This record gives sequence, structure tokens and C-alpha cells, in this order.
Amino acid sequence: FSNNTNTIINDRSEKWKVTLVDTGEETMTGGRIKRIEPYVKNDDYFCMTYGDGLSDINISNLIKFHKNQKKYATVTSIKPEGRFGMLDIDDDNNVKSFMEKPRGDGGYINGGFFVLSPKIFNYIDNDSSVWEKDPLVNITKDNQLNAYKHEGFWKPMDTLRDKYYLSELWREGNPPWKIWS
Repeated sequence: FSNNTNTIINDRSEKWKVTLVDTGEETMTGGRIKRIEPYVKNDDYFCMTYGDGLSDINISNLIKFHKNQKKYATVTSIKPEGRFGMLDIDDDNNVKSFMEKPRGDGGYINGGFFVLSPKIFNYIDNDSSVWEKDPLVNITKDNQLNAYKHEGFWKPMDTLRDKYYLSELWREGNPPWKIWS
């Protein structure tokens, strides 16, 4: 990006507007969002993701959900798989049941795909703001955060183990997140 050029690989594209903004290496997650404020119109919504997760989320449905809810922010919520086998142990240390890698503890987590209103910029102070701390906490306190429950495929790519697993799914030729043709 240093020479400020771009290359169009083919002319087939969605009706999206994509703007790349260099937010700096030291800028925190909220600060990165705050830095795009000049590029967002007051009546627009925009999509945001951390870029470290893969999913088969239908973005059109996510956006439609966000518009219908009329809140400042929508987060995609998912129930992650458990990473280890779960034991149910009684008071005498007898294993009552065993379940290999259950679907988490039943709670939803931040799946990392958002649709946001420009009003969220008022919740972010500066480059040191962490999106997941004061901004999201205060948006929630103001009853302006909705959860879009996604039950489909979702995996993070946080570790080398995740990378190997996701790379293998891609090599096998039918990765669950590839919903385009």
C-alpha cells in the first residue's frame, strides 16, 4: 500500500465500497474504528470485523437484521465448540458422564462480525480506546447493542493449531466458510 496504487484482478464485483485506512501499528481496536469516521456518512451503516475469524455468515441477512433492529450496533454471536472432553464427576470422584468436545458451555460469545451505525463513534475516545471495553460496554448499557445469533460454521484463527486446521479444510477443497462460487 505504500505506493497508493491498486490492481483490479477481474471486473466482477459486489456493489460494495471498500476503503482501506492505515490506522497505525499502535492503535487499539476502538481507535482503529474511530479513525475511519471521516469516511462514513452520517446516515450510513458499515460492517466491521477483526479479520481473524472464518464463518459462513450470510452478510446480507446480518445487515438486514441490523436495519430492522434500529440499534447502534449489531454483533454476531456464536456458540463455540468446546476444545476438550467434558467430565461430569460426582462427590465421590466417579465419572458420571463423558462428552468429547461439547459445544462450549452454552453461552454465546462475540463472533467478531459487526454492523455499526456512525453513532458508535461517540463512544470511542481516541487511539488508545479498546472497542471491547468502554465502547461496547457503554453501547450495551444504553441498550443499543443487538446480537445476531449465528448457528453455522465459525472458527477463529488465533493459534498455529487453528491455522493448520483451517488450512487443511481449505486444501480438502470444500471449506465450510466458502459460500461463494
